[in-house]
Amino acid sequence: MLKLRQATVLQAGPADGPEQDLTISLAGERRAAIADVALVGSSALGDDVIVNVQARDLGLGSGGFDIVHVNLTRGLTADGIPGAHVMKLNYTSLQHAVLPVEDAQPTGPGVESAKPGAGAGAEENTLWDAGDRADERTPPALERPVAVLALHGQLAAVAWAFAQARPGARLGFVQTGGGALPGGHSRTVRMLRERSLLIGHITAGAAYGGEGEAISTAGALYHGLRRLDWDAAVCGPGSGIVGSSSPLGHGGMSALDSAHTALALGASTLLVARMSSADERPRHRGISHHTLTVLDLLLEPVTVALPAG
Repeated sequence: MLKLRQATVLQAGPADGPEQDLTISLAGERRAAIADVALVGSSALGDDVIVNVQARDLGLGSGGFDIVHVNLTRGLTADGIPGAHVMKLNYTSLQHAVLPVEDAQPTGPGVESAKPGAGAGAEENTLWDAGDRADERTPPALERPVAVLALHGQLAAVAWAFAQARPGARLGFVQTGGGALPGGHSRTVRMLRERSLLIGHITAGAAYGGEGEAISTAGALYHGLRRLDWDAAVCGPGSGIVGSSSPLGHGGMSALDSAHTALALGASTLLVARMSSADERPRHRGISHHTLTVLDLLLEPVTVALPAG
């Protein structure tokens, strides 16, 4: 069951970003909390809120705060996005409708007209971009590079290295499952966007709150690399990671699905190895088991970049 508690807002930070920092009073205790502004709205001093306290109570590495589930004072009047029809977090109490990028029609010179019934609300849309046959059921090969991450902490390093190697090239980020699902939770993404080291951010599958919403990782990669004309994409989880004692039970396994998707779409696929010479945990020393397990299970070869030596 959800571990929900009622609290009162004591301090409210600016609500001009994707997340708002709060201080709340819960059973007489001052606690840190965050609110996903796009999902539950902003909060103000004195507001009554329901917060999810599970992660903080467990002392998780990424759970040093409570998360606002609903604002009882001012969060019960939202109408949603006009025309949105596809659900994210579907069949949960946080389900909300979005406009998926898969429904977006290509724009620009020479683009074919949509087939009858295609577009918003259609269950199937076989229209590809200008110059592609509209009757093909599979998309044309993307033929652009996709770097697959197993850890959000790799994103800044990859984006910086890409900018050094190809100044002016357009790199986009596709956020998958495996870590934090809210697209606005990553300060790294915000910083990279501000510095133009990322040209765009699409949240795919259960992840939500990016600049574009995709139903699938495949749809996100096609939209970014083909329709938005990214020169390359980075594909990986949001901040934080899910873990267990099992080699298969961790968020880094999302890299397996992402790599297979990129390969199937005809992208040049690079797996970014998780490596460390300082991690105190033997399973992550050298090349992490997160990377080795994915390499063992891949059905097709990918490129793996390793440092000299």
